[in-house]
Amino acid sequence: MSVHVESVGRGRPLVLLHGWGMHSGLWSPLLPWLIESYRLHLVDLPGHGYSDALVTPPPLSLRRVVEAVELAIAETPAPLMILGWSLGGQVALEWARLRPERVGALVLMSTTPSFVQRPDWPHAMAEATLRQFGDELRVAYRQTLQRFVTLQVQGSEHARDTLGSLRSHLFARSEPSPHALRDSLELLASTDLRSGLSAISQPALVIAGDRDTLTPVAAGRYLASALPHASLVVIPGAAHTPFLSHPQAVIAALDAFAGDPCGPMRRDDAH
Repeated sequence: MSVHVESVGRGRPLVLLHGWGMHSGLWSPLLPWLIESYRLHLVDLPGHGYSDALVTPPPLSLRRVVEAVELAIAETPAPLMILGWSLGGQVALEWARLRPERVGALVLMSTTPSFVQRPDWPHAMAEATLRQFGDELRVAYRQTLQRFVTLQVQGSEHARDTLGSLRSHLFARSEPSPHALRDSLELLASTDLRSGLSAISQPALVIAGDRDTLTPVAAGRYLASALPHASLVVIPGAAHTPFLSHPQAVIAALDAFAGDPCGPMRRDDAH
């Protein structure tokens, strides 16, 4: 299988990882601000966009996703800064844990250690809700994806414009693999990263929207407190896609983090 990566811009390496059901074309509104400062590596996760689905037996794991993406950008010099949104943020966390010599810093946007509620984890959607998406995927996955993107903008002060942008990108790289969608949805349901967060020592920036209903701001606060070297930026009025609804706030937070002399560009802090 092959993982599709587009590389543009100049400057420090920044890997962009999208969320469930989407593809790297979603980042296009940010590119005019990013390409002058960063060498961007825009990744389509396995089974999404132009990337092939993983063909080895189930279950799908974050480790297998990390290994596939790492292979695709193996020639990119370390240390990497990785920006992961939603599911992409969980991939970024696992990447930092597995390959600390490669990952120098993390930007975790609308990310959570667990997408579903657990007995000691209320900051998420009910597991039954996520399972219902899986059932609906089997019947009408296009409509299910469209409903999912509607949930991503719920509560945002720029919901209409953001929803239009999401819908315009949704099937821009053909239709994602239904098999890959089901596998990655199961990955969302089964993953709980809380126990490993204290071992992730890279500098990290957590970006959360205060109106996010899929990964509530409380999950972002937990993530920022559990990671040893993390800071938190909460964007007022943003829901699950702050990079689309509030791009300037996201760029400002990213540039402040990347330019911090005690932050991601110090190689000795990346290990």
